[in-house]
Amino acid sequence: MCITWKANEEEVISLANQPEPTFWGYRRPDGRVGVRNHVLILPTITCATQAAKQITELVQGTVSFIHQHGCAQVGVDYEQTFRTYVGMGTNPNVYGVVVLGLGCETHQARSVAGEIAKSGKPVELVSIQDHGGTLSAIAQGAKIAAQMVQDASELMREPFPFSELIVGTECGGSDACSGLSANPAVGFVSDRIVDCGGTSILAETTELIGAEHLLANRAVDDKVAKRVYEVIQAMENRAFTMGVDIRTGNPSPGNIRGGLSSLEEKSLGAANKAGTRPLQELIDYAERPTRKGLVWMDTPGHDIEQLTGMVAGGAQIVLFTTGRGTPTGSPIAPTIKISTNSAIFNKMRENIDINAGTIIEGTETIDSVGQRIMDQIAKVCSGKLTKAEILKQHDFGIWRIGPTF
Repeated sequence: MCITWKANEEEVISLANQPEPTFWGYRRPDGRVGVRNHVLILPTITCATQAAKQITELVQGTVSFIHQHGCAQVGVDYEQTFRTYVGMGTNPNVYGVVVLGLGCETHQARSVAGEIAKSGKPVELVSIQDHGGTLSAIAQGAKIAAQMVQDASELMREPFPFSELIVGTECGGSDACSGLSANPAVGFVSDRIVDCGGTSILAETTELIGAEHLLANRAVDDKVAKRVYEVIQAMENRAFTMGVDIRTGNPSPGNIRGGLSSLEEKSLGAANKAGTRPLQELIDYAERPTRKGLVWMDTPGHDIEQLTGMVAGGAQIVLFTTGRGTPTGSPIAPTIKISTNSAIFNKMRENIDINAGTIIEGTETIDSVGQRIMDQIAKVCSGKLTKAEILKQHDFGIWRIGPTF
């Protein structure tokens, strides 16, 4: 059974007899559909992050993030950070953007604002240097943001099919139960999303090392299969340059305490999030998918960096499994936390939305838990808040692939 939560949250409508599940969202000027209606205060340089934070404290309905990027970056590292900024601003969960810059940084706020504006959404530019300092820039940014929030509040949710969704999948703080419960349940959901005509993103390249052959065998063509091995090799080579053979290394201390003995063991469990459908393409970090279906985004294993990459790539919602427990969330996309065991669910109820430990206990099947996740997606995409949203867990981090100059 699939359900959808009405925009006014007064009733839950069963869609068991409907051909396709739906949710209530917002149509954007570029045709994509958002599940949230944020006004984003986007700092393009670390020097502007505190001013951006103060604007969000002044204006309800705005979100922002703290980061250390935006200057002294060159080449592909510069391009990747720029792509991430633009992707966050163009994510369909964002109604409008106030781009806040310093003025002398490498990542010029004007360039970022110009690219975001191509999506057709409201975009305004504020420069700390041009506006005479921090206080003046905060005042101007808050004034613009307040009007955007009021304009955004006039929009009404409409029903949309799941084919409009890009769902990010992630696992962090894994344990021995991850590959047996929560990850296969997310794999069930991934297949359902794909079958509905939507897109499911698999990430965490480092945590697919040892399972790459399974995904290559599911590639839609030889080009995609070749690309699978190329990104795995590139990730291993990065580790080699630091004198580390990542393939023979152990997982993190938390993973080890959770019962995982090797990277391959963790990877085989993590790959279950991809379900069983063909792999359509393999995209770069923070890049928007060009095909529907199962997509692999090349990201590191760092939870916040991979989450940021998927959201910058257009994911409106993220499914995050955990066996050890983690509060990670996004300022842009609601993140549904799914525990792999009942012990961590009971211990961290304030952070975790769904318990998949019932699979381990034998009281539920992978399919039944997967269906519960589908139902939760419909509710959250229609306005229900996740635990991470309630706690304002606005994590953000960009994968740096070059030195700072």
